[in-house]
Amino acid sequence: MGTTNRIVAPRFWTGGALVALVSLTTLAQGNDPARILSELPGFDFSRLSAAAKKELVSVLTDEFDACGRPLTLYASLKKGDACKHTRRLVGYAAFQASEGSPATETLNALAKYNQSFTAKRAKLAVDERQCVGPKDAKVTLVEFSDFECPYCNAARPMIEEVIRARPQVRVCYALFPLAGHANSTMAGQAALFARDNGRFLTVSNALFDNQTSLSDALIRTLVKKAGLDEKAFDRAVADKKYLDELNASKEAGKAGGVDSTPTVFVNGRKVTLAFSVETLLLAIDDETDWIAGNSSWTGN
Repeated sequence: MGTTNRIVAPRFWTGGALVALVSLTTLAQGNDPARILSELPGFDFSRLSAAAKKELVSVLTDEFDACGRPLTLYASLKKGDACKHTRRLVGYAAFQASEGSPATETLNALAKYNQSFTAKRAKLAVDERQCVGPKDAKVTLVEFSDFECPYCNAARPMIEEVIRARPQVRVCYALFPLAGHANSTMAGQAALFARDNGRFLTVSNALFDNQTSLSDALIRTLVKKAGLDEKAFDRAVADKKYLDELNASKEAGKAGGVDSTPTVFVNGRKVTLAFSVETLLLAIDDETDWIAGNSSWTGN
């Protein structure tokens, strides 16, 4: 998968009423996108390059509003009462433009993301011992990861930041050992053994901390350092106690659409936007509003 470097674009991600966009006709007449965007309250697009501003305005005038109105983002924003979902997507589109993404690519990403809310959702069984947050949470985030995947390790502090920012959300960790990683299955067995003995996160974090030097011997050492019975772990491995569970977790992920790690689901909905703290929060907040609106963002 692509890079999971953290996105830092706070000014692009703020809300607020948006007005004074121009139409496609006006754009065609050669008006400056920089001037157009400078008239929009609630967002600061001044750091965008001229090319990025042009792509962003193209997105705003081409993409349709998803909050129950037959309007483009441009028309919806011009009315001054765009829903929170629409304003969040503007922030995402602005960041994508700043990264050099063409309007067509961003439009495809937004369409795919919006469609995920009405598409069939994955049914993911989670073990509460692999979760943090309230059991009765309205929103559950499930992350499928592999202990030797560098992108999963890069995602770890992002997930931790999401937990701090949205304590009302339940976050669950699912294992997806990749065939190409020699130590992933052994590491997965260690994590599940630790879970059964109340040390799931302790051992999981230790495995990630030592990701580049994992071996059977080191994994056993990490289990022992966590205060667990190393001989009991060896017996579990010899008996293949956790292999069926690991395979079941991986198959459940595949059935839900996991094709790389890390992959995140929010209430069974695969998050298709580029992985970052901001996009995870966007997906969580959109899901919260979707639930509150009875499967709709209308009026939020």
